[in-house]
Amino acid sequence: MPCLFLKNAILVNFMLDDLDRRILRHLQAEPSLSGAELAERCRSTQGVCGRRIEKMQAAGIIEGQEAVIDWTALGYAVEVSLRVTLDKTQARAFDEFTEAAREVGEVIELQTFLGRVDVRLSVLAQDMSHYQQVYRDRILTLPHIADIEALMHIARVKQDEALPI
Repeated sequence: MPCLFLKNAILVNFMLDDLDRRILRHLQAEPSLSGAELAERCRSTQGVCGRRIEKMQAAGIIEGQEAVIDWTALGYAVEVSLRVTLDKTQARAFDEFTEAAREVGEVIELQTFLGRVDVRLSVLAQDMSHYQQVYRDRILTLPHIADIEALMHIARVKQDEALPI
């Protein structure tokens, strides 16, 4: 199922009216709607909906769409969240670590934080043997790691990118 990306920080500088909100609600719920279906559900015309979408894209509110892939259906059964604390005594530790972590194909998400944990990596692997190989050969060799904590993913209780608009 496709996923719609919204940039909520821009909403402060962009006044949404009821039609914009209806469009965003329907696109969040079902991003693959055709222009005609979207217009019908929003009680508008296809041309008006199209122009509103273009306006929200230009304002950076709608960033894009992507296909959501069920990685378990492709054989990736192990998901691990790694909390990484960096050695911040090195001037470029953060930049060098994130640059190197981006090159690890099994890292599907990289988040940065303020606090005790500096970075969180989300890692996918086919099985525990594959994860162990990735962890030893690719993760532990990343630069400037001071501490690392692994959290094994058990279940996804909620995953929703949609906001109440």
